[in-house]
Amino acid sequence: MKEEKAKMKLSSEFSKKQLKKLDEIIEKYKDREGALISVLHQSQELLGYLPVEIQEKIAQGLNLTITEVYGVVTFYNFFTMVPRGKYIINSCQGTACYVRGGKAVLETIKKELDIKPGGTTEDRVFSLETIRCMGACALAPVVRIGDNIHRRVSSKKVPQILAKYRGQ
Repeated sequence: MKEEKAKMKLSSEFSKKQLKKLDEIIEKYKDREGALISVLHQSQELLGYLPVEIQEKIAQGLNLTITEVYGVVTFYNFFTMVPRGKYIINSCQGTACYVRGGKAVLETIKKELDIKPGGTTEDRVFSLETIRCMGACALAPVVRIGDNIHRRVSSKKVPQILAKYRGQ
């Protein structure tokens, strides 16, 4: 019954093509010792995150316990068990950014997207995170969206910055 529920949830959350590709990833590594991190990385790249049902599927395919898989997923901060947005927004809250308006910028982003740090918009376009320092203090306040660094960001600039990513 539990396996049936997990299968139903997976089939509604992920496409058949994604699940087929996941099976291929697991099959490729199933007999390789120490392959778990590679499988998790490729699976997260494919699916966007690693819900428990996916971890169970990986554990079964690699002949591991769910505890072993879950332990690795929760140990490394680059793995996530919650859906992530297409664009990860990192709002710097280090000293230089904070005193130059970083807190106000963060508040504006939260208001514009209706999410809190650690959250993802319903359409999965954006995820919001705070970071202590990006090492760009002279450009403060700084916001990174994906691979792009936005410097000297003000609350007024936030809507137009976000608009650049909404249509992509």
